Amino acid sequence: MADIAIETELAAEVDDVWEDVCDIASHVEWMQDASDIVFTSDQTQGLGTTFDCLTKVGPIRLTDRMEITEWAPREAIGVRHVGLVTGEGRFTLTATNENTTRFVWAETLYFPWWLGGRIGGWVGSPILRGVWRRNLQMLRARY
Repeated sequence: MADIAIETELAAEVDDVWEDVCDIASHVEWMQDASDIVFTSDQTQGLGTTFDCLTKVGPIRLTDRMEITEWAPREAIGVRHVGLVTGEGRFTLTATNENTTRFVWAETLYFPWWLGGRIGGWVGSPILRGVWRRNLQMLRARY
């Protein structure tokens, strides 16, 4: 299992950040580990949306199947990972002042045996944390 939580401050109002991150398809523009998103539901936003995300971290490539489990406009997006890697994740947005938003990304992930299972989570946590920090740097650069 990997428990990871990272955060950053974005120089933008919550409304602007929400408009950006609620566009799930655009996540490939700021997530270096997400190379393609294919929706498997008729909808592309909101509770119940499902999608496959082609994910690559170093030599590892897999399809991360996800379902939106929480959709609170201007506040949070929650997902359930239901593919080879399982678990839950959540983006949280909080206004720290009228022009700044705190963005928190938290995940609890479980890896299959062929990715090391529990040991894979322990070894992979620092790697994923580094990848996601770079992702948040790319998100921050959008503002």
